[in-house]
Amino acid sequence: MSGSYESYKRQRAEKSSYRAPKKPQKQSKFFTYLKSFILIFSALAIAGIIALELYLSSLPPIDNLREDYRPNIVTKFYSGDGEIIKTFTAYSYDRIKLKDVPQDLINAIIATEDKNFYHHHGYDLLGIFRSSIQNVIAMRTVQGASTITQQLARILFLSNERTFTRKIKELEVATRIEKTISKDTILEMYLNNVYLGSGAYGVAAASKIYFNKRLNQLTLPELAMIAGLPQAPSVYNPYNSIDLAKKRRNQVLKRMLAMKYITKDQYDSATKAEIHLSTLPQLYTTNKAPYFSDFVMREMESLGFNETDVIHGGYKVITTLDSKAQKKANEAILSNMRAYGLTRKSQQAAVFSFSPIDGKILVFAGGKNYGESQYDRVTQAIRPPGSAFKPIVYAAAMEKGFSPNDIVDDSPVTIAKWSPHNYGKRYRGKIPLYKALMISSNVCAARIIREVGVHSVIQLARALGITTPLEKDYTIALGSNGVKLYEFVRAYGAFANGGYVVEPYAIERIEDSRGRVVYRASGTKSSHQLSTNTAAEMTAMMKTVITSGTGRGANIGKPAAGKTGTTDDYRDAYFVGYTPDIVTGVWVGDDNNRQMPGLTGGTVPARIWHDIMIVATEKYGSHDFDYPEIKLNGYGKPIDQADVNAESETSKTEDEEKLLKEANEVKEKAAENYKGTTDNAFNQITPTEINKNFNNKTAPVPKAAPVPVSGAQ
Repeated sequence: MSGSYESYKRQRAEKSSYRAPKKPQKQSKFFTYLKSFILIFSALAIAGIIALELYLSSLPPIDNLREDYRPNIVTKFYSGDGEIIKTFTAYSYDRIKLKDVPQDLINAIIATEDKNFYHHHGYDLLGIFRSSIQNVIAMRTVQGASTITQQLARILFLSNERTFTRKIKELEVATRIEKTISKDTILEMYLNNVYLGSGAYGVAAASKIYFNKRLNQLTLPELAMIAGLPQAPSVYNPYNSIDLAKKRRNQVLKRMLAMKYITKDQYDSATKAEIHLSTLPQLYTTNKAPYFSDFVMREMESLGFNETDVIHGGYKVITTLDSKAQKKANEAILSNMRAYGLTRKSQQAAVFSFSPIDGKILVFAGGKNYGESQYDRVTQAIRPPGSAFKPIVYAAAMEKGFSPNDIVDDSPVTIAKWSPHNYGKRYRGKIPLYKALMISSNVCAARIIREVGVHSVIQLARALGITTPLEKDYTIALGSNGVKLYEFVRAYGAFANGGYVVEPYAIERIEDSRGRVVYRASGTKSSHQLSTNTAAEMTAMMKTVITSGTGRGANIGKPAAGKTGTTDDYRDAYFVGYTPDIVTGVWVGDDNNRQMPGLTGGTVPARIWHDIMIVATEKYGSHDFDYPEIKLNGYGKPIDQADVNAESETSKTEDEEKLLKEANEVKEKAAENYKGTTDNAFNQITPTEINKNFNNKTAPVPKAAPVPVSGAQ
């Protein structure tokens, strides 16, 4: 049996020896080239890294390096007429010794900014290589690689140009710093000079500004929040966004946990902690237009400048702002709101003004007091415009061939189970379209949107630049959906400029510290979205709103057009209007969406608009719109003042009696405010006349009261 098995094995071996050898498979040329490329690239990269390492290691120390360096900031923002509106030379700076810095903060900074700080020579070539690969893959900057020493080098010695040459210089200077002073000294200088937002230079200043505490009094989550600020001070500033600040803080805590600086229990507790800020600090910058300056900062960031670049760059930024009109806007908001008794912190106003011709932003106020709230109600708040939206409905009709003199039935109507009512349930029968807009008839607007279609109105709103959600139902005719004031005013610009929508902008040019122009505005974007004839017809119609309709409080005695807007139960009030040269929009409302009885677009918003435009249009004279004449049949005849009343989107509600009572209280208070001023126009107004103004919403409102000195911005 065993002999047979051995014989079988020999036979199998002999057969195997006669099998033909396998032919080697051909390797793809592509993979051959790829392997060669990777090998050559890797060799060159290694050679380059070695060469750079040898070069950097040969650099000498820095003579006379000042360890008592402190920021010397000279970046300034200028208005278009040459006034300094913001300067970064005022700031908070508190020097602190490293031994007095809490260890948790040192650990947080190292974990977040430079985990190998105590192990490199000022640079991390592997980190640079790794971040470069990540950025190439993402096709954008997603990862940085600057060490703490490199950041200090940039703060102390380098310009803010974003170039490869600057990066090489940064490596050179960082290496020389490491040869000159100790690691602890480098860290101390960095902690004292890094910019952390809100005018704070250094961690000690940030502790006071954000928490009103000494550094050694801060908790772990508070220290982690400060450690998260250097990457993007404006983005993670808790005064700007508490949610982003908390998210960034938790990222810092996660890195501390990963590096075993804190325990899991400490991490869990710290990430759940609420952020309790001090009351808003005083502004550490000279800032005559704070909301506008924030907008300029955002525009600079979109141009490639980051906040640290701006702060440390010594730039001269020439903006488009009209300083005189801006000053008047700041005053007009405070004085008119005070005169009408709107003094709560939550009761706010916003103003946006720009040139419909070239897009220059002229006035920008995101609230009545930047010191109390930095929330920008021009670009961020979304509030329903009420009847101020009606011109878009009418413009859609004009685009489809309607005429201002076409007749519409101002009588009750039901559309798809929706039955809008005019204010006070007053109806006037057959009237021309221009009069329907002038008196802000709700039922007429409803009939018009039924004729032209909801889709056409939304389509036009989008073409004019309104991006906020608009419901696909007929109620949008009465401004039921929210808009951003910035976009809404931009849309009105098409009525003023022959149908062209122009993109507003804030920066004319930027000069560096040597006077070289590093950016110059090349002209704004524009697109033709309305026919010139529609723009002319809408302007003719909206002129009547100011001369004879709901917006008479905005009459500045020169050619102007506009529209009032008031929402349900007096929660929001608008006036948006324009001359041939300037478009301005005003919103007044409550941040908490509370009712403000008696407030309509024809009262406070119209008066604020009036006061601003008197100043803003002064240099342009009184020329009229360059449009063909639009004849309005029957216009100029005596108008029944009962026809000209508020444009509230509802008729009487169950709470109307209560609202009217509260409105009367507001009126009486406003009358008392007028009596207390030295302005003759106020002294001539009686409480009865104030009542009349509120009820009719048309009679001219008295000139604004003098602005109070305290709290003015």
